[in-house]
This record gives sequence, structure tokens and C-alpha cells, in this order.
Amino acid sequence: MFRVITVAREYGSGGGRIAQLLAGRLGWKLLDRCLVEKISQTASVDPQAAEKYDERLDPWFNRLADAFWGGPGLRGFIAGPLPNRFDAEVVAHLTRRIIEEAAEIGDCVIVGRGSQCILQSREDVFHVLIYAPRSKRLERLRNRDPHLTKAEAEKKLGAREDLRAAYVRDHFGQDWANRHLYHLMISSSLGEETVVSTILAAL
Repeated sequence: MFRVITVAREYGSGGGRIAQLLAGRLGWKLLDRCLVEKISQTASVDPQAAEKYDERLDPWFNRLADAFWGGPGLRGFIAGPLPNRFDAEVVAHLTRRIIEEAAEIGDCVIVGRGSQCILQSREDVFHVLIYAPRSKRLERLRNRDPHLTKAEAEKKLGAREDLRAAYVRDHFGQDWANRHLYHLMISSSLGEETVVSTILAAL
């Protein structure tokens, strides 16, 4: 029985929105930017800013169980002691620990951040990759930000694709597009409702 879904996505494919719809249909919690970006922001700040952010991080970690699962039972356990420094390695380590703990709790949809690799050995996790034709992804980017020229959208798309690929490669030694990491790979060009329904049927 699957208790967790990981959603990897090509940049601009709309995979984040599909993950949100999935979580809503299942009544599960969505772990996306609200979970990981609060940590990743700390990877490149100056020491004073990091110290200030650290003051905000501690209560956020303490509230993690309450915020997502409605109970204080895991308070202080998920992340453990906070590090004295923040860099890319610390961010990746904390992210991994939180994703692993979220999978233990279950009933959640986890978006990106190498979760398809972190949870690969668990039999109760269903792994999905959302992709789309490049033209559709560029169109989505330009609809999101009408000020982007075609060249700027191309550059942004390429940069974000490279960044995501490098993250998975450097931290997990995997090609994120490797089909063997996923149970299902599906194009968002089919439409959000079709994609969500297909994933639910596969579950």
C-alpha cells in the first residue's frame, strides 16, 4: 500500500500544480516550497543574516509536526540539533532527514528535492516524473512572467534544468531523468485532470 508520492518534474512542466491537486484529491499533506525552501535559503547568506534566520528556523522545525500533521509528538525530533553553520551540504542533510521523517509519518506528496532517490528503497512510496514538451514549458514560463523574452525564457529554463540535474547527481549519484527511479512518467500536456486521474488510477 502506497502512503507517499514523490513528484519529480521538469522545470516549467506544471508538476508542482499537479502535486498540489494530487494532495488535495487524496486528502494528504503537500511538502513543497513551504518545507524545503526555508532551509535552502540559508545556503548562501552572510553570517549575520544566517544568525537571524536561525532564530526563525528553530521554532519552524519545532512546529513541523503541528503544522502538517496536527500533533506535537515529533517536536524536536525531525531535525535534531540545528547546525552552527549553513552551507549546501548542511541544507541537503537537513532536507534528507525531513523527507525521511515525512515518509515515516506517511500520507504526503513530496515535490522534488531528490525525494525519489532518498526514498527509493521504500516499498510504500510511489514515484512519479512529470514532463512536458519544451515548447509547452517555455509557454508556461512566459505566461507566468510576460516580461520574459523568448531568449530569456530559454536561458532560465536551461539554468533551472541544469541546477536540478546537478543537485540529484551531486548528492545522490543519479541521473534524475533515469526512468528506473520512477513507477510512472507522464506528460502534463495531457491536461492536469488527466494526469492526476492517471496517477490515482496507478496507485
